[in-house]
Amino acid sequence: MRGIVLLSGGLDSAVNLAFALRNLEVVLCLTADYGQLAARREIAAARALSEYYGVAHRVVELPFLRDLGGSALTDDVKLPEPAAADLDDPARAADSARRVWVPNRNGLLVNVAACFAEVLGCNRIITGFNREEARTFPDNSPQFLEAANYALAYSTLADVRVVSYTQLLDKAEIVTLGQRLRVPWSLVWSCYRGESLACGACESCVRLERARENAGEVNG
Repeated sequence: MRGIVLLSGGLDSAVNLAFALRNLEVVLCLTADYGQLAARREIAAARALSEYYGVAHRVVELPFLRDLGGSALTDDVKLPEPAAADLDDPARAADSARRVWVPNRNGLLVNVAACFAEVLGCNRIITGFNREEARTFPDNSPQFLEAANYALAYSTLADVRVVSYTQLLDKAEIVTLGQRLRVPWSLVWSCYRGESLACGACESCVRLERARENAGEVNG
């Protein structure tokens, strides 16, 4: 098996990279620059992780996603800052997800990776999906994965398939898995903002902090 990892530099993709390296040959890590606030920090994190694990890294530029607008990740609007309790409130969590939604981002990234996979002789695309965010982000769900693979069966000739080793895990379980895999946490960047330090207030930061606390309790 040969694979390509969609690597944002965040928690989920970093853990999937570490896990993938134990199961197949990872040929390339791909990072997307679509004009997101954290693009510079995400690229730096992904590059550092790729170098740490000895895997080639490439940045794919998709500036039209920023031009389309409509997302707090790319537009000059205030990012939602949910409290930890809001993450378990269906209405509030859905509102936060809508505000940071980037149109068809994961669908596009899977297909971009599939183009590279065919040329590089890879039959697996590894993504950082999880069951926690699948509740409000449908492109993290098992149904999305199944649909993407159905389409790839027709749009590729090399049996390219998408997999996610964290699909059935929540964030705390992903942190625990990352600890077992000895993921270098200092290289990971999960914040939606691209400042010198993680903001601690955006949804991604809040989810990560809660996950670390819960994983710490589990691990004693």
